[in-house]
Amino acid sequence: MLAPDKVGFLVIYEFPLNERIRIWLRLSDLFDKTLFFCRSGDSRCHHSGLLGIFEIVEVLARAEIKSDLLQELERQKHALEGLRTNPKVDGRKLDDVIGRLATSHAELLAMTGKMGHHLRENEWLSSIKSRASIPGGACSFDLPVYHFWLNRPAEQRRADLLTWLSPLLPIKHAVDIVLKLLREAGQVSEHVAVHGQFQLMLGGRTAQMLRITTEAFCAPEVSANKYAVNIRFLMPDTIQKPRTCDEDVAFELVFCNY
Repeated sequence: MLAPDKVGFLVIYEFPLNERIRIWLRLSDLFDKTLFFCRSGDSRCHHSGLLGIFEIVEVLARAEIKSDLLQELERQKHALEGLRTNPKVDGRKLDDVIGRLATSHAELLAMTGKMGHHLRENEWLSSIKSRASIPGGACSFDLPVYHFWLNRPAEQRRADLLTWLSPLLPIKHAVDIVLKLLREAGQVSEHVAVHGQFQLMLGGRTAQMLRITTEAFCAPEVSANKYAVNIRFLMPDTIQKPRTCDEDVAFELVFCNY
């Protein structure tokens, strides 16, 4: 029986191993949180949802995100088309995935202009964004018109938020499908970090992302290069700097690579 402060629960950790996957994971997290807040009925949630939209636009300012996603969708579609003659592959599931890849590719191609330009050209939203970057800067006396908007009926606020967010959703759909395929690519291996420390020599093996699953009462910290992966399990502490766990930690590891 674990001590009360050492009760483990199943947690999945994902660690990107290149900048492209890092950006996609950030976008996935931002879209999920933003949609959660936008779909709420509380004005404070809608404020957080609007801030989330601003963050998404900042991340999308990188011009290569759309082209990277288009290339990846096309590459995945081409790779899956080659599986049609494999008798071990479920044809209906394969057609469904290829169809979703094609739909997402078409949605991205239909996006014209610079991503988020409809928000940057909105002077009212720009005034909120500039004030929101200041701690406490979006108070009612700073932005009375925004305060008025926050007191409108929830349905109207929600409709506005989804209107601003909807033009960006093709990015979310593309990120979702490429990350889903990446997560499903790879085999699970079981390991034990002795006294919270683990090292695995790669021997030429490559990956774009690591997935670590553990029921332990500590969290992994990963560092990797082309030669080895090093994992250190840390004891969470909300007061002091986390320290390395001094117990053996069992975990599952997946090298995710297309």
